[in-house]
Amino acid sequence: MFTDEAVDSVSIQSLWRISQQSAQESRGCQTRVVHSAEAEVQTVLATISCTQTEPQSQAKEPLFQQNHDESEPPGLKDFLQRAEDTVIRELIRNARSHAFDEFQVNWEDHTQLVSCLHCLQHPGAQERDLHVTSVSWSCTGSVIACAYGRIDDGDWSTERSCVCTWNLDRRGLNPKQADLVIDVPTAVTALCCHPNQPALITGGLYSGEVVVWDTSRTPDPLLVQTGMSADSHKEPVYQVAWVPLQKKGEFGVLSASSGGRVLLWMVDLDQGRLVLNAAYALVPQQVPHSSNTSFKARGSSSSTVGITSLALSPWDSDTFLVGSEGGLLLRCSFNSQMTAAVSSEGQSVTLKAPAVFPFRPCSGPVHSIHCSPFHRNLFVSAGTDGLAHLHSLLQANPLLSLRVSDSYVFQVQWSPTRPLVFAAATGQGDVQIFDLGHRSLRPAATIEQGGADQAATCLAFNCQNTHLLAVGKTDGTVGVWQLSHDLTEQRHRESSQLEQIANQVAE
Repeated sequence: MFTDEAVDSVSIQSLWRISQQSAQESRGCQTRVVHSAEAEVQTVLATISCTQTEPQSQAKEPLFQQNHDESEPPGLKDFLQRAEDTVIRELIRNARSHAFDEFQVNWEDHTQLVSCLHCLQHPGAQERDLHVTSVSWSCTGSVIACAYGRIDDGDWSTERSCVCTWNLDRRGLNPKQADLVIDVPTAVTALCCHPNQPALITGGLYSGEVVVWDTSRTPDPLLVQTGMSADSHKEPVYQVAWVPLQKKGEFGVLSASSGGRVLLWMVDLDQGRLVLNAAYALVPQQVPHSSNTSFKARGSSSSTVGITSLALSPWDSDTFLVGSEGGLLLRCSFNSQMTAAVSSEGQSVTLKAPAVFPFRPCSGPVHSIHCSPFHRNLFVSAGTDGLAHLHSLLQANPLLSLRVSDSYVFQVQWSPTRPLVFAAATGQGDVQIFDLGHRSLRPAATIEQGGADQAATCLAFNCQNTHLLAVGKTDGTVGVWQLSHDLTEQRHRESSQLEQIANQVAE
C-alpha cells in the first residue's frame, strides 16, 4: 500500500509533466515575434541669400561726381532762354506739317515684290497645245478654275477642251494634276465662279453656248446649259458674269458674244436649262456718237457691233460697259426701253438697245474692261493698242493712258485692296503692275514667267487671299504669284489721291 507521502510525490510529478507538456503545446501555437521599427526620410532645404554692400572703405568712387557747389557753365542759362521761343515755334510747325503723311515705316525686309508660289499644269491640255483662256477664283479664295481653248487663228471650233480646278489649300497639292477635270466638247472662251456658292462655275463656249457646272456633282458636273436654240448666241461667247437679281440671294448669268448681243439667263433647275430673261443688241445706227471726235469705229457698217469685253459696275446695278471688235467703248443700261433695230424673229424676248453714252473709241478691239472697286466713276480698259486707258464715266476722253506693252493687252484688273493699283496681262508674256500713286508712270512691278513668245492671256486677283494673283498663259500653265505688302496694303490718303484723279478734266 502506498503511503500518503508516496501518493503526494506521484501527484506532484504528474502535474509537473502535464504542465511541461502544456507549455510545449502553447509554444507551438504562437507565431513568431513580429519585429517592428519606425523609419523616415527627410530632406533638409537650406537657402542662404543675402545682399551685402562693399565695405565703405572698399567702395569705388563714382565715375562722375557732381559738385553742387560749382556754378553752371557761363552763358548756358541765357542761351536756353533765348532759344526757347524758337524751339517751341518749330515744334508747333512740325506738328502741323503733312510732309511725312505718305511715309510708312517698313519694319520688314521685302526683297521681292512678287514671287511664284505654284505653276499649275494639265498635261492633257499641254499635249494638245491648248491655251489658258480664262481664270477665276472661287468665293472662298482657295480654288482656282482654269479654262482652256485657243486665242490664235485657225479652225478649232470642233476641238475638244476642258476646265480644270485646283484647291491650293489641299494637302499634297500636285501642280501637274488637277483636282477636277471637266471635259468640254468645244473651246471654253470665258469663265466665272459664283460669288456665293463655291461649287458653281459658269462658262462661255466658242459654239455660243452658255454652261453652268456644279463641281460637287463629281460624276457629271454639268448642271444646266442654253443649248443651241433661237435664243442662244450664234457666235463665240467672250464674257460671262454672275448678276444679282431682284430677288435677294438669286443670281442670273450675263453673257456677251461677238454677235453683238448681251443676254441675261435664269437658272431653271426644273427644266434643267438656262432660260432667257432679257436680251440686248448693239446696232450701229442706235449707238450714240461722241461730238468731240470724228473717229469712226471699224466694222460699224455691220448689222451688229461685235462685243469682245464686258464689265459690270459694282456701284450701280443698272450700268454695264461693253467694248467692241471695232474699238467702240460704250456705257449701257439694263433698264433701256428702246427696242433694238434688229430682227427678233424666233426670240422669246424683245431685244433692247442698251447703249446710252460713248467714250472715245480705240484704234483696235477692246479686250478687257474693269470697273474700280474704290470709285464709282472710274474704270480701266485695254486692247490691241498696247495701252491701258483710265476713264471716268462722266467724260468721253480718257483721264490717263499708260503704255503697257508693244504688243496686245489681253486683260486688265484693279487690285481688290489698293485703290491706285491695277495689273495688265500682255501679249509679250509678262504682267505689268502699275501704281498710280507713283510719280513715275512706269510699272511698280513686273511678273515674268516663261518666254516672250508665250502670251499672258488672262489674270485674276484673289479677293479673299489678297496676296495671290493668278496668271494664265498660252503655254497652258497657270502661275500663282504672291504679292508683297507694298502691293496689297492700302496706304495713307490713297483713296483721296484716287478721288483727285477722278476729278481731273480730260484733255
